[in-house]
Amino acid sequence: MRVAIVTESFPPDIDGAAHWAWQTVRHLERHGHEPLVLAPARRRVRCRSDVVAAVVRLPAPVWPGGRRLARALAAHRPDLVHVTGSDALRARGVAAGGRLGVPVVAVRRTVPAGPAEGGRRTADRTLAPSPAAARALAECGVPRVRPWPPGVDPERFHPRRRDLELRRALAPGGELIVGYVGRLAAEKRLDLLAPVCALPGVRLVIAGDGPYAAALRGLLPGARFLGCRTGDELARIHASLDVFVHPGPPRASSLGVREALASGVPVIAPATGDPCDPVRHGRTGLLVRHGDAQALRDAVLTLESGRRRRAEFGLAGRELVAGRTWEVVGDQLLGYYGEVVGVSVG
Repeated sequence: MRVAIVTESFPPDIDGAAHWAWQTVRHLERHGHEPLVLAPARRRVRCRSDVVAAVVRLPAPVWPGGRRLARALAAHRPDLVHVTGSDALRARGVAAGGRLGVPVVAVRRTVPAGPAEGGRRTADRTLAPSPAAARALAECGVPRVRPWPPGVDPERFHPRRRDLELRRALAPGGELIVGYVGRLAAEKRLDLLAPVCALPGVRLVIAGDGPYAAALRGLLPGARFLGCRTGDELARIHASLDVFVHPGPPRASSLGVREALASGVPVIAPATGDPCDPVRHGRTGLLVRHGDAQALRDAVLTLESGRRRRAEFGLAGRELVAGRTWEVVGDQLLGYYGEVVGVSVG
């Protein structure tokens, strides 16, 4: 099957969306399908990447719409269009698929504040990052929604990666190491970590890059900013944390959360009301009210004083997510593809 993946983020971009798209390409290739990635050209590369894939880079001034996108899709002659990105890109991808007469699977990473889609042609399947997000999208009027949470590499992200030398470098005074790994953007609400950063005996560590990085250095003056890290180095950082903290947004299904849990690290995150959330309150971590900086601080203090509890949460978290591999996630996606093309896709 020929699949056109239209995305706004793909390696060498280093973020969750890019990694997710790359894992999708790898799975399709392993199963004998022919993916083509349509992505914008990037002038700057923040991190090196060894990703190799069939990618058509469209110049940024005409992205995400325009004739070049339509021509690139037509040239590939896809059996299916898979689109992930902004509302504008998703709408153009759905329209382009309609003109080609092929089904469209659209990935949504955010939930609208009110009624969505507005009578426009919609995707044949819309994939949401969690069951809670899927329900919220359906309530907003989005049809044919299915949950599609991300996967994790449980061999790379593993408790055995814990590095005592790295821990001594990050917290020479033996402080509790509380970390965040991910894109540094305003919507991640990392500003809520200011009270955590000010706690005595706690070292806040942030790995990642993004448009909010400079502002965060001013808001979190005591934090250690590690910049963008990848591969085994990132795995060592995850496993060397005592606590992973994910301030928000609550319906986002963070790759960093799953990587932390796979690394045997308890997680503090905003409550979603989703029973399938891998952060289970009192089992794999602690859930707090979204937007409540004091609640984040109190949760850190709770785990700071409970070394045995942290260890128990870490073991339970590892057990919960280790089976949700990228292979499992990829097979689930192929099942959704099969639903819209009308044949079994393996």
